[in-house]
Amino acid sequence: MASPPRISPVLSRITPGLTGTAEIVVGPEHTAPFVGSGRIAVLATPVMINVIEAASLNAVEHLLPPGHQSLGIHLDVSHVAATPVGLRVTATAEVIGVEGRTIKFRVEAHDEVEAIGSGTHERVVVSVERFDERVQRKVRGETSRKRSAPAQNARQRRPKMRVSAGR
Repeated sequence: MASPPRISPVLSRITPGLTGTAEIVVGPEHTAPFVGSGRIAVLATPVMINVIEAASLNAVEHLLPPGHQSLGIHLDVSHVAATPVGLRVTATAEVIGVEGRTIKFRVEAHDEVEAIGSGTHERVVVSVERFDERVQRKVRGETSRKRSAPAQNARQRRPKMRVSAGR
């Protein structure tokens, strides 16, 4: 018999079924040309994702203990319909599981006419103090983990990518 998933005591108040919502009215600043993700003036996919993440935060963040917050770590979302400027977009996130420090969500987004996106999202809960310490070590150029020789060599061989906007 499989044992139940391990749940961090920090997440004791987070349970499946919790939901959160977030919404925006699409403005020019939310469109693909404005954020650089396309040329047609409709809701940009990165903005839809931002609204989905906000809904996820609204579902759980207020239940976390002081000094903790959640960070997005995985997103698997389809954006299936365009939303023009002026329409309202509402995202909903429902907790579907908790394992360790990770919270899993089912997410969806709708405009005033139809469903525009759906998928899954995962967030991990961290101690803000410990997280900030790691970030500051990185800023100073210190490594927090030793890399194996193959991992270091692979990192050195990684090609440099250059992104340019073509017309």
